[in-house]
Amino acid sequence: AGWIACVDWGTATSPIYQAHDQGIKVHVWVDETRPRNQGAALTAFELGAHGVPHTIIVDNAGGHLMQHGEVDIVVVGTDRVTANGDVANKIGTYLKALAAHDNGVPFYVALPHTTIDWTLDDGFRIPIEERRADEVLEMTGRLADGSVARVEIAARKGPGEPVNVLTHCNAGWIACVDWGTATSPIYQAHDQGIKVHVWVDETRPRNQGAALTAFELGAHGVVHTIIVDNAGGHLMQHGEVDIVIVGTDRVTANGDVANKIGTYLKALAAHDNGVPFYVALPHTTIDWTLDDGFRIPIEERGSDEVLEMTGRLADGSVARVEIAAPGSPAANPAFDVTPARLVAGFITERGIAPASADGLKSLYAQAAE
Repeated sequence: AGWIACVDWGTATSPIYQAHDQGIKVHVWVDETRPRNQGAALTAFELGAHGVPHTIIVDNAGGHLMQHGEVDIVVVGTDRVTANGDVANKIGTYLKALAAHDNGVPFYVALPHTTIDWTLDDGFRIPIEERRADEVLEMTGRLADGSVARVEIAARKGPGEPVNVLTHCNAGWIACVDWGTATSPIYQAHDQGIKVHVWVDETRPRNQGAALTAFELGAHGVVHTIIVDNAGGHLMQHGEVDIVIVGTDRVTANGDVANKIGTYLKALAAHDNGVPFYVALPHTTIDWTLDDGFRIPIEERGSDEVLEMTGRLADGSVARVEIAAPGSPAANPAFDVTPARLVAGFITERGIAPASADGLKSLYAQAAE
């Protein structure tokens, strides 16, 4: 929403430039904005040309930064605002608004009056463009009680109706032998004849979803669709997600969940739209020594993972290319923490437990002592 899109000062960038020019110290977190990378390529270029300090982040990282008090205000542009104040903007804006609301960060929309559509009083009546799939694709131990989770999947829809599952990152057999964790109930439901369709987050910046989870699901014959990380909230708003199942790297004794960056945003969207959000894990993932997920150290990975991308060329060879404005720095937190309050339950080898200290102890009383 800068001067490349809107002459001279832009919309969302106008107050940033003016504050900077008045001597106010401003730092801007720039979402890369997949799949076209307008933020990394265009907004970062504009800010750099104006001398505004900025850092490029993957679209998944905003919620994590807000949780840790590193965002004071969110300012976005918009493509259309309806007469009742609903805002249509680039995919992913809804997720950032949810994270801002959950963390008490003011969320502003900058627009000229010509953007207001006085003929509409409901944003969900605005047609949403479905862009070409190649914009996404070109960028590029079995749980013993999985039967319980399979029933949970089947309960989402009537007989014969497909169940739409959304998953994030890779929690399949490449990460966890044979069946994986989050994928185990999906495979078992599929093998029992339940129609399952999986929305696969690409999972920036390493693209584990697009490269690994999609590969595994395809090899198992499970119908799936790769989406940019920003799209999940939009799909939930439109009733196209019945259940979310993710894996986890660590769960604290009180039920907080540390997982791949962006998990928190999906949990917020699921909570806001009444979609059950489950976390699949073996008991070895539970850290009984911690009772607060925000005490888990979050790895900060190299900036090159954000600024560059590896993919296959037309001849089948693999190449690494730059995708961001030259000279712009990047931040790359690898994980975020989803509070237990947003989790419907834990899918474990002993059954499904509530996401709480008591819930975990009900399955693992001896380990909790």
